[in-house]
Amino acid sequence: MELQAVLMAAGGGSRMTDLTYNTPKAMLPVGNKPLMWYPLNLLERVGFEEVIVITTKEVHKMMSTDPKMKVDVKMKLDVVCIQEDGDMGTADALRHIQQKIKTDILVVSCDLITDVALHEVVDLFRAHNATLAMLMSKAHEFTETVPGQKGKKKTAEQRDFVGVDQSGKRLLFMANEADLEDGLSIRKSIMRKHPRMHIKTGLVDAHLYCLKKAVVDFLADNKFISSIRGELVPYLVRKQFSKTPNSQKIKDDAEDQNQKKNDGSTNHELLISSRDEPLLQLAQERSCWNDHRGDMSEAYHGGKLRCYVHIMDEGPCYRVNTLAAYIEANRLAPKLFEEPAVHPSAVISERCQMGSDSIIGAMCQVADKTSIKRSTIGNSTTVKEKVKVTNSIVMHGVTIEEGCNIQGSVICSNAVIGRGADLKYCLVGNGQRIEQGAERTNEVIVGTDQLMEI
Repeated sequence: MELQAVLMAAGGGSRMTDLTYNTPKAMLPVGNKPLMWYPLNLLERVGFEEVIVITTKEVHKMMSTDPKMKVDVKMKLDVVCIQEDGDMGTADALRHIQQKIKTDILVVSCDLITDVALHEVVDLFRAHNATLAMLMSKAHEFTETVPGQKGKKKTAEQRDFVGVDQSGKRLLFMANEADLEDGLSIRKSIMRKHPRMHIKTGLVDAHLYCLKKAVVDFLADNKFISSIRGELVPYLVRKQFSKTPNSQKIKDDAEDQNQKKNDGSTNHELLISSRDEPLLQLAQERSCWNDHRGDMSEAYHGGKLRCYVHIMDEGPCYRVNTLAAYIEANRLAPKLFEEPAVHPSAVISERCQMGSDSIIGAMCQVADKTSIKRSTIGNSTTVKEKVKVTNSIVMHGVTIEEGCNIQGSVICSNAVIGRGADLKYCLVGNGQRIEQGAERTNEVIVGTDQLMEI
């Protein structure tokens, strides 16, 4: 592939701290595979042979010991560890690896699970010599009951307003509801060139971007941008229709700024050019093709900076960044890949009733008279006699004693569920112990140190 792939895997999972307190988001088990396995597999399937992985030392250490990462991932992983700093954004991370970037890049978040035809995004990027091409999908309404959330008022998500041209591919406008206090206003410079624009809501940014190498160079010079999604993408979309000053003015401005004591940003203009620019310009001039209707202007109205979006209408496309999305992802995972539901190393009693939509991980032991339906059982987990597990996620190394009933719950790694316990719609934190005969409903059961963290 002529693009370099970059996987962002340093995020702490701030919207799902009950799960990520002891396990980094990138290594959370989804269908008994680390979450970051899914975007890596997506990249490997389309032919990437090497990926730059931006992550933390903790995740890197866990990657080196995880069997799925060691056996399944054949690509070369160039791991770059950054400080576990809450202030470092995704654009900051790109800036950190600038010296490694030699070509245009494909950036993917570690929490993306999708079966998108990746060429749809890459082809837009190539065909239009775009500065940015990104993936969006329709927002999903999660129907499963979220453990510990009953009775809590659901926080309303801020909507994005996304403007596209008649083709539905050219990205003309993007704004978040929180930034529109005075209503939705469209700049005249956009409407003059694209008098018919479709404004869409109900879309989710999948955090998958193709970006020109010039954008990474621009970030290196302009430290005022910290986030790809929150700052860089809106900036690029706006800049498509800004007046571009001539190169001499930019040069003069840069010299002026160098003379001043600046704040670390040297040039706020993004110059998009390439070795083939004269040939591309000549091809456009001699071609009758145009990207728009309604006027006789040249292709792209002469703009050098162009942004595109592929909107995925069908198929799975989830960002696993909330507890609800994590639960949904575990329901989806078994359907994405044709693999045995029961790992060959698991020991399952013949008298265990197991639904076809469940997964049993490596080195598990499941005893007599058990029932497992619509559930994921993690590696090295022990399920003893007369246990019922329904609609639940059980992570690695969990022990479930005799006679327990677990319904609609998430049990984190190394927890112990005491004999005869009855758990309904609960989240049990890492390493927690539930006492014998306990009856818990709609609770989040975590350690006191974890509660302080939240």
